[in-house]
This record gives sequence, C-alpha cells and structure tokens, in this order.
Amino acid sequence: MNCYVTGGAIKALREKQRLTQSQLAMKLGVSDKAVSKWETCRGFPDISLIETLAETLQVSVPELLSGEQIINANRSANLLKSKLYVCPVCGNIIQSAGTALISCCGVTLPPLEAEEADEKHALNCEIIDHEYYLTIEHPMTKSHYISFAAYCIGSRFEVVKLYPEGSAEARFFRRGHGMLYWYCNQHGLFCKKI
Repeated sequence: MNCYVTGGAIKALREKQRLTQSQLAMKLGVSDKAVSKWETCRGFPDISLIETLAETLQVSVPELLSGEQIINANRSANLLKSKLYVCPVCGNIIQSAGTALISCCGVTLPPLEAEEADEKHALNCEIIDHEYYLTIEHPMTKSHYISFAAYCIGSRFEVVKLYPEGSAEARFFRRGHGMLYWYCNQHGLFCKKI
C-alpha cells in the first residue's frame, strides 16, 4: 500500500523526540489510539494534521511525507560541491551547498547531474579585463534555450539568468579556479573546469 506518510516514519520520529504515543496524541489533540493506528498502518493522520505533526516531530513536511530525514553533517560545505535544481514548471533555479529535499510548483526536484558538453552545447570562455566572458553557440528560441550560466569557486556561487530570444552569453569577475555551469532547458546541465 502506498501511503502519503508511513507509520514507521511517525514511530521513529516520535521515539527520537522521546515522546510516548499519549504525549504525541495530546500535542495533536487526538487520541493515543489514533497515533497507535497510524504507527501500525491501520489508519492515517488527517491531512489537516500533517503540518502540526511535522512541527511536533521537528522535521519538515516533505521529510515527514517522504520518510527520509535530511541531515547536513557538513555545515560549512565547500560550494564547489553545490547541487543545482531547476523546476521544469516555472524554471526556478535553486542552488544548495549540499544535498537537499527541494520542491517547487508541487514537484520534488532531483539534483541535476552536470556533464561535459557536446558540440551542440560547447562553451567558449575568454578572459577579457579580469573577467571570464562566456558565449555558447546555441539556439535561444522560446522552446529551446540556455536558461542560466553559473560560476562557482570554493567560497562563491554566482548565477546569470539568460532568457529566450536573448543572447547566450555571460560575464563573471575572475576570482580563480572553479567550475562553470550552463543549463539547456531540453538537454540539462553542463560543466567545465576553469
């Protein structure tokens, strides 16, 4: 049975917070029998309780619903290990210093996997007056275009948003070695070490 929140997740999170079924039930305004039913998969919490349940168990709603807790063990992450997420609905670009549970427009987004560019997505990078000047010979139509370019070093992540019917070019102040990223709305994320 595929359910929107698992009993095992509720039980594990409740025990992690050192709460009894009765204590959790009291905080939520339900009976301890209801909590018992949730944990044994004989019933499910009402959807109106999900936000309060997540808050009480000290997790986000997406973590509660997926049953996977996101733990950031490295709070001072190197930005070169950044993960990029792009919403297929609205085109929102989200960068995180590490793996995260990201959703946008009701869609859970997977982290993008950057790959080396093929000849149709080749990047030209020139150094002009202390800047990296990037150009990409790519169609920039409303249905097929380069959405953004980014420059990343260990301590800085910069993004330039590009638009259909514009030019596929960007400038970044040269700060040292790092990675360049660019994203085609149909073919995905590409990268190049500089």
